Amino acid sequence: MNKFYFFLWMRWALHLSLNSISLAVVITSAITFLTYAKLGFVEINSEVYKALLDIFKFYFSIVFSISLLFILFRSIKYIFNRCIYGYELKLLSCDKKDVIEVIGYGDLVKVWRKWFMLLIWLVAVCMIVTFFNFFNIYAIYISILISGYFSFIILISRCKKVKVIRC
Repeated sequence: MNKFYFFLWMRWALHLSLNSISLAVVITSAITFLTYAKLGFVEINSEVYKALLDIFKFYFSIVFSISLLFILFRSIKYIFNRCIYGYELKLLSCDKKDVIEVIGYGDLVKVWRKWFMLLIWLVAVCMIVTFFNFFNIYAIYISILISGYFSFIILISRCKKVKVIRC
């Protein structure tokens, strides 16, 4: 069962990392390109290159924060109905008897709300532990990844709409 939790978390963390970073890079690159286009496509020298890189770095942290929230909502859908080391996480219907095979985002709202609040509390615990070093998005992101592991264990044991079955 420990392998199930670990590889469920690894799958979620990889999905979250790749999608949020790639979305942030694409949007930030578009913002940087539009800024360069607004300048009139001036010749790229070292000064213009450094300025564009500074624009990219500035907007990346802002866009990464927004894309992280967006992908956090989307990533919860992909942890269900996947067989990992002989176990599978299933979402139950409102009467808690039937298993939902095709999961829509409307089915996930209650589970996501519980999971997100649990994740916020676990990140808050990490913030208290690392209080003086916690003032940027990258430290928060690492805390989200660490807290995500524990949130899956707690969510599966406490939420009645989520069940682990053998596959």
